Amino acid sequence: MAGFKNNSFLVSNYFIMHRYIQTWYSPSLNKEMEIVEYGHHGFALLLLPTAAADYLEYERFLLIDAISKYIDEGKVKVYSINSINSESWLNSKIDGRSKVIRHMQFNNYVYNEVVPFIKGRTSQETPVITCGASFGALHAANLFFKNPTAIRGCISMSGLYDLGSYSKSYWDDDCYWNSPLHYLKDLEDEWHLNGIKSSGHIHILTGSGDYEDPNGSRYLSGLLHHKDIPHHLDVWGYDIKHDWPTWRSMLPYLLETKF
Repeated sequence: MAGFKNNSFLVSNYFIMHRYIQTWYSPSLNKEMEIVEYGHHGFALLLLPTAAADYLEYERFLLIDAISKYIDEGKVKVYSINSINSESWLNSKIDGRSKVIRHMQFNNYVYNEVVPFIKGRTSQETPVITCGASFGALHAANLFFKNPTAIRGCISMSGLYDLGSYSKSYWDDDCYWNSPLHYLKDLEDEWHLNGIKSSGHIHILTGSGDYEDPNGSRYLSGLLHHKDIPHHLDVWGYDIKHDWPTWRSMLPYLLETKF
């Protein structure tokens, strides 16, 4: 059964932001899933949690606060959904095949349920751009590269784009086709490639400090260059760590300078 909460959200003790929560039973995932909406206008930014967190993670860690200026201005309307990584790659109790099946069910949930919901709350012409940090960065990139019609761009911060980093010893064709560092080099369909090329919003950001992997982001950038895909790679310094202060700096900077 679908349900909702329509309320406001206090940001920095001075601005009351529109905040709307909806829940429905997902046929793709066979469970109840929540989504939260912030703001009224602008392109749709779909946030993917970092690891095994929920739809309110970006609010709890003050990233919504950090971008509140752009939400208030109507530049962006933000949506955030639950992760199911704890039911797939982070679940040590199931086999690899079950993990990748759950991953693909999550893709279907985004394409067939979340995107239509966002379009219904905005318009059919409103572009949906995925955004995530850490594990969320892989999902953000993968969801866009696999379906540039449903998703019109991505913002990936501090990501690992080789699914093998999470699948460990398990590998099959479905793992391959959900691992951007693998399938992008084999992507030849011109219609699909043109959809990716026309985005104008492929943003790959990384730090060079503790627990960051700038070389992985550079490798992804190299694959995109090889395919003549326009994109933006931004490698920050050695003082920039894999942590929330980094992402609270990166996303506002990107919204200010690239949108």
